[in-house]
Amino acid sequence: MFVLWNIKKLLLSSFSQENPPFAEFAPSPPPMESSSCSILQPILGFSHCCNSRSTSTASRRLYYNRRFPETHLHNLHLFSHSSSNSSLFHAKRLQFMCNNASSSSTSSVDQNPPQKLAVLLEVEGVLMDVYRFGNRKAFNLAFRKLGLDCANWTEPIYSDLTRRSRGDEEKMLVIYFNRIGWPTSVPTNENAAFVKSVLREKKNALDELVMSKSFPLRPGVEDFIDDACKEGVPVVILTAYSKMGEKVTRSIIEKLGNDRMSMVKIIGNTDVEKSLYGQLVFGKGVSSSLDEQLAKEVAKAASAEKQRIAKEVASMLKLSVDIDTSSSESLQHVVATLRAGAEYAEVPLYNCVLIAGGQFGAAGAERISMPCIVLRSSFTARAEFPSANAVMDGFGGADLTISRMLKRRWS
Repeated sequence: MFVLWNIKKLLLSSFSQENPPFAEFAPSPPPMESSSCSILQPILGFSHCCNSRSTSTASRRLYYNRRFPETHLHNLHLFSHSSSNSSLFHAKRLQFMCNNASSSSTSSVDQNPPQKLAVLLEVEGVLMDVYRFGNRKAFNLAFRKLGLDCANWTEPIYSDLTRRSRGDEEKMLVIYFNRIGWPTSVPTNENAAFVKSVLREKKNALDELVMSKSFPLRPGVEDFIDDACKEGVPVVILTAYSKMGEKVTRSIIEKLGNDRMSMVKIIGNTDVEKSLYGQLVFGKGVSSSLDEQLAKEVAKAASAEKQRIAKEVASMLKLSVDIDTSSSESLQHVVATLRAGAEYAEVPLYNCVLIAGGQFGAAGAERISMPCIVLRSSFTARAEFPSANAVMDGFGGADLTISRMLKRRWS
């Protein structure tokens, strides 16, 4: 011990010298195969690979400086020749700890711990199948409001118009009035304006019908939300980008009852703007650079071109294509709403599952790689959703349930 103490004192006193005397005390590096010496010699300068004494001394200095920094001089005795057995023990113990860590990591993967999950619900087409119960009735109310007593859509007429127009409501009106004749009070050059006025009145009538107590929610949606709450799965209802407006969607949500409303989070436009992502994108203090504005214009042009090509292909194949890409700003708003929903749910984006009612939400989910399940409605019964992870017909039974969602790995 006295000798080691003197060695340590000598080392501390002469550490700053150009040729430190402790270089000779540095342990020789472990022997290596001769085949690798020629490669490591220029880098490490190991003494057993060199013939000159000066090269050997330099290699020891280099090896020591790598192995023994100044802050660890007090541990010098661990590397003395008398501690070879102790070093072997520590090496074996380190190997054992590494093996345990590796096996522990493997076992944790094998156990496949449950993931944190959140459910994001759209309103239109998900909480309520609006078009199934009210669209035809809303058209008839609009006809009466405009004094078109001769116009009345029965169920067969409505189904035939929907099939012929592939769900395009403007085309439905054009086909119908071309068949029965246009109102005499409407000039020929104002047919397009007349169609828009009918659609405007129809929307107002539909909103009133939806807000009435006679319109039911989709079967099984209440049990779905109850099961999610029992399993501790956050439920977020999105109203921000609904075409029906927040007033109408709010009235639909109120049909869930006060107890369920207290257990879910409702994300409207104000919530999106207050979210972290919303503040960055829509904040008043954030200004877009010229490059960002140009990128938006390019995105608009690309979106319009995609829509044109999709319509041409659909016309050729006589298929219905439901692509809602009216503007890049609208899709950006969907993305911001989805990100805000994940933020308020406090769940990673890739573990939030959007239950969408149409292409609009599915496109936004695809943009940010959020899992998406589309719930078919009477309006999207024949539509295809290639970007969705799954397409279901409803809640409960053999369709969408919380238990099935929890069993699936979404990330």
